[in-house]
Amino acid sequence: MNDSLDRLMYSFVVEDVLKGFFVYVPPGYVACVYDLGRGVLKKCLLPGLHLKVPFWQRAKLFNTQTLEYRLSKDFNLKNVRAMGDIPVSAITLDGKAISIEGTILLRLDINQIPNIWQNIGEDFVDKIVRPTVRSRLRMIASRFSYQDLITNQRDAVEMQLKDELERIFYPRGIKVENVLLSEIGKPRGGEGEE
Repeated sequence: MNDSLDRLMYSFVVEDVLKGFFVYVPPGYVACVYDLGRGVLKKCLLPGLHLKVPFWQRAKLFNTQTLEYRLSKDFNLKNVRAMGDIPVSAITLDGKAISIEGTILLRLDINQIPNIWQNIGEDFVDKIVRPTVRSRLRMIASRFSYQDLITNQRDAVEMQLKDELERIFYPRGIKVENVLLSEIGKPRGGEGEE
């Protein structure tokens, strides 16, 4: 009995106290630190092992790799923090209702991550990315006829969408690497998703 109590105390010391001194940042991530006295620190911690003040500082990991934001029928909207969305419905220049699927490749700007955490929060996908992608995709689709969207103008649609998303995301610390439309067809049930 005494041996199990010793193990429990040892595990508490190792887990809660000693681990509280260190932040391990794996490759492809940075850590942003919140300090009770100074707020969100301006400099991110790069991959490696770092010291922090336990109970006074809290570290949050952010992925700096390419993030895949998929528009797919398989997406579950109940997970608001997930990277993606259901297909976006839109109306073309010639008045046809369409549903758009594809992938948008995004990356967080390492220098802007403290601002993202401070000003937008951890749920930046639900607050900024998802509504912006929906809005801009509908706007760009309305500039083209259905025939242009499914044939010779698809690359122009992708470029215009990339430019429009960059204009909105870049000042907020989100880079748009590429826009890849995979399927443009009729909406589910003949109507939009909203």
